Amino acid sequence: MTQQPYTQVQFLDVGEEDSGQRLDNFLMRHFRKAPKALIYRIIRKGEVRVNKGRRKVSDHLQPGDVVRVPPLRIEQPEKLDNSEIPADELRQIEQSILFEDNDLIVVNKPSGVAVHGGGGIRFGLIEVLRALRPLARRLELVHRIDRDTSGCLLIAKKASVLKALHQQMRDDLFEKRYLAIVSGQWPKGLQKVDLPLKKEHLKDGGWHVKVAQDGKSALSYFELQQHLKGCDLMAVRLKTGRTHQIRVHALAQGCPLVGDDRYGDREVNKRYRKVGMKRLALHAHILGFIHPVTEQPMRFEAPLWSDFKRLIEELS
Repeated sequence: MTQQPYTQVQFLDVGEEDSGQRLDNFLMRHFRKAPKALIYRIIRKGEVRVNKGRRKVSDHLQPGDVVRVPPLRIEQPEKLDNSEIPADELRQIEQSILFEDNDLIVVNKPSGVAVHGGGGIRFGLIEVLRALRPLARRLELVHRIDRDTSGCLLIAKKASVLKALHQQMRDDLFEKRYLAIVSGQWPKGLQKVDLPLKKEHLKDGGWHVKVAQDGKSALSYFELQQHLKGCDLMAVRLKTGRTHQIRVHALAQGCPLVGDDRYGDREVNKRYRKVGMKRLALHAHILGFIHPVTEQPMRFEAPLWSDFKRLIEELS
């Protein structure tokens, strides 16, 4: 273990390429070894200043801004050597790329692969992609999906592309559709779930998300695709992108997702593990957006992974 050399106050200049980037994303790009929780904590405590003033995690930066960062003591293993990433991990992600050009990459992320390292995870998908594409020096995640969720994930190769795609997300121009298998029978005729969600920190240091009137607005649309034995296959369209939104909205209807070890039913999950579904039955199926450079509409459909497909076949 070595100490990262962030033991002095630093002042970071925001350039044109960083214009419009969220403060948390800006800091995570500069301090890639820093845990997300640390970045959020120093912003919330007011230790990060922008032009000498306090800012929120979600505030957007502008060219000419100066970001003050306090000393960061980050214990991390020695710098990851590309040879430390197992060859089968590199091969799996390479084979999961659905599309790539000079500006972006779309990956059908496998379940169980974190989008980035940290929190005890040696490396995630973004670190694997940086090892696979060493000449693409500005590879950044455009958005995130849970470690146990499979499916479409978008990565930008340039800061200008990242900025443009984030603007599309703010303008509600992204199309995000998921496939989910919920336990039990979905309430007949229910499609719109409009329930605010709140992230609650627990005494043991963990956290979970719950429906709460003082939470952030969250809107999901569920559409029944197929009745299965003891569960239903649902198509889900998101209008907001809150943490664990689909999982908690489904739970609120009495239909937790199959394989959900945080919000689901342990006995139900055990039953479906016997037929090969050992993970969360949630797949980011479709992703649509406008290409920031060519301005062409882009729409990708991530094929179901074998365990998800097999469960549908077994229960049909």
